Amino acid sequence: MLFCPKCGSILRPKTDKGKKVLYCSCGFVNKQVEGAEIKEVVSKIEKEVEIVSDEEEKTLPLTDADCPKCKHNKAYYWLIQTRAGDEPETKFLRCEKCRHTWRDYS
Repeated sequence: MLFCPKCGSILRPKTDKGKKVLYCSCGFVNKQVEGAEIKEVVSKIEKEVEIVSDEEEKTLPLTDADCPKCKHNKAYYWLIQTRAGDEPETKFLRCEKCRHTWRDYS
C-alpha cells in the first residue's frame, strides 16, 4: 500500500493510456510502478444478528418501555452494534409479558 507524498491519502490504481498507474484525489499520479502488481481487493462483510434465548433473557436488564403489541410497560433490553463503528448501537427490546421483540434506534 502506497501513500500520496502530497496529502498522505492512499494511492488508488487506474489505467492511463494502457499503463497501470497509482493516483490520488489531490491530483498526484505515480507513474513509476514498473514491475509492481497492482490489485484492487474488495471484501464483502456479512453481518449476523444475535438471537437472545429464553435462558439468557433472565440475566438481561429490565426497563420501562411500552410494548407496541400488548401495551405492557416492562421489557428486557440488549445492545448490538449492527451498523458502522462510528454510529450508535441498536437497542433491542423484548416484552416481559407477550415476548414481542422490537428495535429502538434512538
